[in-house]
Parts: sequence; C-alpha cells; structure tokens
Amino acid sequence: MMIEHPMITQIERTGYPADMVEQSEHFGIDYYGNEIVSGDDVVEDKEAGELILKDDLERYLEEVYGFKFFTAE
Repeated sequence: MMIEHPMITQIERTGYPADMVEQSEHFGIDYYGNEIVSGDDVVEDKEAGELILKDDLERYLEEVYGFKFFTAE
C-alpha cells in the first residue's frame, strides 16, 4: 500500500487549480518596492535609473520632482 499526500491525489483527479497553472513572469521591483510582472505598464526614469508602475507616476513626479497636479478652473 502506497500513501500519497491528499493534495497530490486531488491534483491527479482534477488538475492544478487555475491560479497555479500560469504565473506572470517577474520583471523586477519599482521605486516604491512594488513587484513588476510581465504585462504591467511601467515608466522608466532614465536619469535616476528608476522604474515606476504607470499607476504611481503622478505620485512619483510629485514626490521626486515637485510636480503639482491640479484641475484648471
């Protein structure tokens, strides 16, 4: 009699869970310490040598370069 881990038995019966089948390729870490994975929109600050996720670009420009964003009235 062979004892098998329950997870192995389940995988053999139903296959791997969808979230385990395909993982995005790791690309690096951005300025704020966020993981960058394949498919993320990224901005490169060549002068500073930094990568920034596009969603954090406004924050980066405000904090690092003093940009001010506002809506014209």
